[in-house]
Amino acid sequence: MALDNTLNFMGYRKIAQIASAILLVISIASLSTNGLKLGLDFTGGTLVEVAYDKTADLGSIRSALETAGYNNALVINFGSDQDVLVRLPQSNNSQLGDELLAVLKNGHEGDIDLHRIEYVGPQVGEELREQGGLGLLAALISVMIYVTFRFQFKFSIGAVVALAHDVIIVLGFFSLLRLDFDLTVLAAILAVIGYSLNDTIVVSDRIRENFRLVRKGRSEDIINRSLTQTLGRTLMTSITTLLVLTSLFVFGGEIIHGFATALIVGVFIGTYSSIFVAANMLLALNISQEDLAIPVVEGADHVDGMP
Repeated sequence: MALDNTLNFMGYRKIAQIASAILLVISIASLSTNGLKLGLDFTGGTLVEVAYDKTADLGSIRSALETAGYNNALVINFGSDQDVLVRLPQSNNSQLGDELLAVLKNGHEGDIDLHRIEYVGPQVGEELREQGGLGLLAALISVMIYVTFRFQFKFSIGAVVALAHDVIIVLGFFSLLRLDFDLTVLAAILAVIGYSLNDTIVVSDRIRENFRLVRKGRSEDIINRSLTQTLGRTLMTSITTLLVLTSLFVFGGEIIHGFATALIVGVFIGTYSSIFVAANMLLALNISQEDLAIPVVEGADHVDGMP
């Protein structure tokens, strides 16, 4: 018998399964064929920061660099509209800063100052890729261990599947749209794992509580009741987070667009997965009252207060 005043989330679980499967197939296919458009942090290259005496015309700067043979240069404002950051895939060159400054000064009336030049070697980029991948793997394993001890093993499987689902889709989004993937985006993905886990933990805690309180309800009805009870908190958290991230994307400057984009996509997917993916996995694993029953200490008085 269905519980009163609940939304039938699990009634749409097959639709959610199909939607998740489509998104995962598209993401994995894009990652397999296109890969990620790795930024300078991972591929190696040169970063040059220059300061203009007036507002810099980024379009003209890009054209000047292309004409001079500096292809695939990333030109963005850094801090103010007079500070410009140039990222180049070229290898280490002690004269690169002076050469680049000469190109930018050609045809420009005014002063241009070279503030800094940094080089990231391919070996460093390779190490960052490996460490980033290990970081993601360590996060998922840690989550599985924590949720197993905090709740129950079936909950840990649901949580890890939901997190893997979120990470793959965010990576697929960046791969499909050919957006730069750098350390800021990697940091955003780790933040997405934390955000999605937080939502999943709140929902899981309510599911466990209701399974212990409601003895005769069906598993599907108890999960629906739990999701309904936590829906308001989930939506309010997501909306307020998205408001902050949207402001960060619009006003934070081009240099953190990737970070904000990854988090915005991750919050949408994380909210969806905490409702449909993790709970769906619990039903698939046949979660029941017996799995969450509180052990009775032998010889202790036990009062059954459950309905």
